[in-house]
Amino acid sequence: MVTTFSAPFAPSETVLPALRERGYAVLTPASVANLCDVTLEDLQALAPSWDDLPLDGYLRDGGSYRRRRHSCFFVDDARAELAPHRAHWQSQDYNALHGGMQRWFEPIDRAVIEQPVWARLLQALGTRFSALKPTQPWYVEAHQFRIDTSDGIGRPTPEGAHRDGVDFVAVFIVGRSDIKGGETRVFEAAGPNGQRFTLEAPWSLLLLDDARVIHESTPIQPLGDGGGHRDTLVLTYRAGGFQGEEAQA
Repeated sequence: MVTTFSAPFAPSETVLPALRERGYAVLTPASVANLCDVTLEDLQALAPSWDDLPLDGYLRDGGSYRRRRHSCFFVDDARAELAPHRAHWQSQDYNALHGGMQRWFEPIDRAVIEQPVWARLLQALGTRFSALKPTQPWYVEAHQFRIDTSDGIGRPTPEGAHRDGVDFVAVFIVGRSDIKGGETRVFEAAGPNGQRFTLEAPWSLLLLDDARVIHESTPIQPLGDGGGHRDTLVLTYRAGGFQGEEAQA
């Protein structure tokens, strides 16, 4: 028996109050479409690209369960402009396992980012975040992840519960196939309270105020002999510049 806990979904119009009050908000796919003024069909048109993600060669736990692509963008109300390709970098303060190293991943396919829904997604979230922290442009890093069970167990967050070192984080569930686990956990960064739930529907969304909460996803296991996987899109929004610009100068 697999026990799951329902997500505390919020209507799209209450996203900002939820982020102000508790530091996170969870949206259904329909609310995501409404918030970003797109259709679910538009969003789902992005999903096939997760079948073409290269293996992540930087996992320090020796695993081969993660595939990913990564690109960066300048985002404001008028644009979602692709930035020159760069390494993904985090300090060890935020990622004890993989921090302090420049990780060069293959960029997100141009056929994905040239779809109109991509820019609308990035801009709509940036507009909401600017209502909480008046700043533009946003320096956005986009990560396509596939966590599979090729090793028996796949770890969505091998670094454990963490913050990302940015201002805001958006985690979309793109798909789940033949797995159990992958529970989302969100905790106060400076307090005892937390919540656990499982996001299952494609294009459901977790929004996080990175300064106020820490988060993690539990490991996944296959439901059958054929293995399975969990696909996510993670967007991080940071004011003032990309992480590690000094390290890459």
